[in-house]
Amino acid sequence: MFLSSSSVFEWISQFINFERIRADKGFCLDRMWKLAESAGHPEKTAPVIHVAGSKGKGSVSLMSAAILSSAGFKTALYTSPHVLDFRERIMQDGRFFDEAVYVDAGNELFSVTEKALKQSDSEDTPTFFELFTLFFFLCARRSGCTAMVVETGMGGRLDATNIVLPRVSVITLIEKEHTEYLGGTIALIAKEKAGIIKPGVPLVLAEQVPEALAVFYDTVEKANRQEGSYQKAVRYFPDEMAIRSLVVSREGTDFTLISELFPESLALSVSIPGAVQAKNAGLAVLAVKTAFPDISAGCVSAGLKKCRARARFERVGENPPVIVDGAHTRASIDSCVETFVSVYGDGVLLFACAAGKDIFSMAEILIGRFSVIIVTTPGTFKKSYPEKVFEAFESIAPGKVSLIKDTAKAIDETLAIAQEKSLPVLAAGSFYLAGEVIKRLSTSLRV
Repeated sequence: MFLSSSSVFEWISQFINFERIRADKGFCLDRMWKLAESAGHPEKTAPVIHVAGSKGKGSVSLMSAAILSSAGFKTALYTSPHVLDFRERIMQDGRFFDEAVYVDAGNELFSVTEKALKQSDSEDTPTFFELFTLFFFLCARRSGCTAMVVETGMGGRLDATNIVLPRVSVITLIEKEHTEYLGGTIALIAKEKAGIIKPGVPLVLAEQVPEALAVFYDTVEKANRQEGSYQKAVRYFPDEMAIRSLVVSREGTDFTLISELFPESLALSVSIPGAVQAKNAGLAVLAVKTAFPDISAGCVSAGLKKCRARARFERVGENPPVIVDGAHTRASIDSCVETFVSVYGDGVLLFACAAGKDIFSMAEILIGRFSVIIVTTPGTFKKSYPEKVFEAFESIAPGKVSLIKDTAKAIDETLAIAQEKSLPVLAAGSFYLAGEVIKRLSTSLRV
């Protein structure tokens, strides 16, 4: 019997080892379907916007949920990873659920899981992400949510969230990521992400490279072969919307959105700095209007203005300025650095990333943009190889980069150098690194 949300999370975390074993053997949806059935299919609680992709899917999910909340929906949001508190993954209307919701849903989850474990062998043990996903759906059902925004985890086709039948599927930009699980080419990764496409469900699609775009249109055509013209099932962002009058500052991003979805162009603002955030916002608007056509321009504007996002170019320190960003792909790092340089100029970079990332491509972008670069470990939650990251940087610019494997020491050294040189700090490459930086700054302030 759980008495707190933290005890629920501690129990679910015991299944992380099974997730690591499963990653080596391959995933499947059978366990998730059985768990959901045993729980009475809580994934059917409310209409769903389902979001996958390599870059921007977290921001698009957050923005979509904020717009829905502004429109009066009781909106449950499922996203990952968390930065400081596991409840960041499971929220309602921009806030944590009531503690009683987490506790009651946790006890329900425990009962369902115990029943499943008694009926299966060790090969069918649920993974952390499967249980956490079901936990979200149980929380959403217990709180009486009227809309859900669900972000996939790593892939799409075999992702635990892919048991939903959404009102709209959304796929953001595709890049090389998690290649050991999703494949080593854009086409193979796109095929995995395309697994969320379902017959009769419209697809909202971010701008893509031709290799990925071909996969998505082919998948939609096959899925809707019995449904009529497949082109009508795709809403491709470059064909639907345009961004104008873009202004990026330290406080956020202002832009004008032009779309036939509204009688007039919309002057919009988001609190996250970065040109890419205007595109993410536009994609969120397109997704929400596809799922819920009656949502007004006023709700769109109000929702985006209120949207807050952890570790998306988030300023967490002032002296020196410290920016944390979870960017961990080539395009997201490129966007993050362009934003940092445009609003702050030179700086000190603290970089770490989990295993399976395109290290060399990110190093190529970063190496010439910062006076000082320190490579470290992104905490302990995910497997990482900081020596390999360091070697990638060193191969491009020998002698310019320092390796400090101890995360706390690396953060302290970064801050000391930044203060000495009067330079701002960018900590990027991992949401887990962002969390470590925030926690370290909080500790320093208390001392």
